[in-house]
Amino acid sequence: EEQLQLLLRTRIQGIRDEQTEVTLLLELARRCEAQDPDAKAEALLDWIYRLQAEEGDPNLKVLVFTEFVPTQEMLYEFLTQRGFTVVCLNGAMDMAARKQVQDAFANDARILISTDAGGEGLNLQFCHVVINYDIPWNPMRLEQRIGRVDRIGQTHTVRAVNFVFQDSVEHRIREVLEQKLAVILEEFGIDKTGDVLDSAQAGQIFDDLYVEAILNPAEVEQKVDEVLNSIRAQAQEFRQSAALLGATEDLDPHEAERLLAHPIQHWVEVMTTAYLRSVREEGRSANGKKPGAEPIGKEGSHTIWHLIWPDGHEETVCFTHTTLRTPHLGLEDPRVLGLTMRLPSFVPGQPIPVITLPNLAAEIVGFWSLWRIAISTTDWNRRRIMPLFLTDNGRVFAPTARRIWDQLVVTSPTILRHLDSETSYHAFERLWEAAEQQGNAIYHELVQAQREHLARKREKGEYAFAARRRVIERLGLPEVRSYRLRRLKQEEEQFREQLERSSQILPEMAPVLIIRVEPDRGGG
Repeated sequence: EEQLQLLLRTRIQGIRDEQTEVTLLLELARRCEAQDPDAKAEALLDWIYRLQAEEGDPNLKVLVFTEFVPTQEMLYEFLTQRGFTVVCLNGAMDMAARKQVQDAFANDARILISTDAGGEGLNLQFCHVVINYDIPWNPMRLEQRIGRVDRIGQTHTVRAVNFVFQDSVEHRIREVLEQKLAVILEEFGIDKTGDVLDSAQAGQIFDDLYVEAILNPAEVEQKVDEVLNSIRAQAQEFRQSAALLGATEDLDPHEAERLLAHPIQHWVEVMTTAYLRSVREEGRSANGKKPGAEPIGKEGSHTIWHLIWPDGHEETVCFTHTTLRTPHLGLEDPRVLGLTMRLPSFVPGQPIPVITLPNLAAEIVGFWSLWRIAISTTDWNRRRIMPLFLTDNGRVFAPTARRIWDQLVVTSPTILRHLDSETSYHAFERLWEAAEQQGNAIYHELVQAQREHLARKREKGEYAFAARRRVIERLGLPEVRSYRLRRLKQEEEQFREQLERSSQILPEMAPVLIIRVEPDRGGG
């Protein structure tokens, strides 16, 4: 009983101490709120005036990044009161509101204050000054912020200013990180190191680093070394993965089809053989035999098939293995590709499978999808495949999307369950919005390629017509010359009309595959 009373007294005293601490923190917060904006906000104002003078532009546009929405609101009020036209962008805003803010910044607004989530997918070539009011703990996110203005079409030297409190723990960590990251960058290159730093699990790595550094400031260098060893190991893994798959910067449709053949080999096998068996009763093929698919043997665990296609073509293939005796049949085959093109696209509300992959970090949780982005005209079409990974908090990680793609190539996923229709529908809406933002750059690249194709075609046509006109003008008979010139003019008008029709672009964005990635909590 005495021990119980002692325990209760200790517990009650602990609660009172906690209440005292909370009361003190609230009082400090009220004092801070009552004070004028801090020295950091004043420094921001000084930098804006300084940059404005150095650039010689009284209407200089400035992009300010902050980590927190309350800080964004404080800066909006602070700068607005001092005569600046300010707009704000954050992840809670929908596409229409984001577009309205971007248009306002492109026109009259002088300053855009954005969070990282709000800045996803922005193209701000008309601005070339970035101020990082709050520094993200992951250094790669700084590069992403600067990348919002350092785009194709930027005509000025991009200037970036980072606000860090001198002699703080944050300052010390950043100094050590920059020194030691330079070694990893030199060893693995910016691409592989950037893929690691921009991955979904990197955020947790740097969160843990800063917590440890604050709790144990004397061990900063040791903790940084541990983080960098983890980054080095992951960069090495990315390098090995790239060596296995072959380096590719752009995932074009042909490469996508080749890679897709690996993770869904059994799906291709089931689809193809089921189709040939289903059309068996519709009649005989061109060579008099009925279409069909028959297993004729095994090579280890791999089934060998004899296929007869409706056009009479016969072949002996394996869908999951390649040997000298038996060729492999996958999505790169025109007949199989034709079957997949007839499959319906992923539709809103279609149940999304939840899968787990053995070699992914437990922090990688979210929706992975594959999108086809295409444009077509009357005589020209191009398409690209874009992988997309969207976390549950709305962040998009391109390197993680490629990482999952790589794992789907070399390992077999385990399907845990399927999401219900309502959850799948809402996930589809979020993914569509993210795909529109991320695919915007790809779409403009395709449009630019189409315009260049059209310009080359126009140049060749005009050269050809000019050459023919010169030949016709040398004809001696006026009637013949006049007739030929009229005909040539008609042909030239038709050519220009065709060019005009070819300039009309039909865009397309369609989901190819959507899955949810989670760790296997069941351990099996």
